Amino acid sequence: MNGPEAPGGGKVYLVGAGPGDPELLTLKAHRLLSQCDALVYDSLVPRALLDLVPAHCERHFVGKRRGHHSVPQPSTNAVLVELASRHSLIVRLKGGDPFLFGRGGEEAAHLVKHGVAVEVVPGVTAGIAAPAYAGIPVTHRRAGSSVTFVTGHEEIDKARPGVDWQGLARCSDGLVIYMGLHNLRRICAELMAGGLDPATPAAVVQQGTVLGQRQLVACLAELADQVEAEGFGSPSIVVIGAMVNERVPDCAPAPADAEMPIPF
Repeated sequence: MNGPEAPGGGKVYLVGAGPGDPELLTLKAHRLLSQCDALVYDSLVPRALLDLVPAHCERHFVGKRRGHHSVPQPSTNAVLVELASRHSLIVRLKGGDPFLFGRGGEEAAHLVKHGVAVEVVPGVTAGIAAPAYAGIPVTHRRAGSSVTFVTGHEEIDKARPGVDWQGLARCSDGLVIYMGLHNLRRICAELMAGGLDPATPAAVVQQGTVLGQRQLVACLAELADQVEAEGFGSPSIVVIGAMVNERVPDCAPAPADAEMPIPF
């Protein structure tokens, strides 16, 4: 598994970097980073992980962030295929988990289509870790039987179907929203229009698990106002549902003294 599977070609590992705290990296991801010949990485990757790769490793930054220059996805796909023609072990390092709003499935399919060996290495997703670092369990027996992970940044990809927020208000006991701050006021209004009680507890965790983490708790009707008043920004995770009332602040880990490649 440490070398290429296809004759004459390299192997690409789609590796989850976790939510930011370097200590949440998996052992498998750590091993691959320490052995890789080439590294392709995103914005939401802690600097400490970049220090794990060998000195000879060829590095490519392909981050996508609101307000920053973004590398188009087809360009990233092409870089991965090209690197596989010259290197044995390539790590495509993604914040969180590659298969949860990380376009890992698209990249895997592209690589297979072009005859490149590929393997996914799951990582800890921010949708679970960021609330945990605020003491919030995303599921709880007293808070319902379902939780939905959803993206709030629909316009980032016009090909993606729009989210039926009013429908989600009726069919899920809890919501964990990625990339939701930009559209938060509309999201909250749609959820209430769908029947969700304006008094539903909600929380926002900014920069979860790393330096600068902060959080707020408010009812759904007041969430957008409080986020704006306190100047919260991305990256943030939004949690909506009764599980917010089950938070146990005393169990929350201390955020890691770590920074990302692109400052927040």
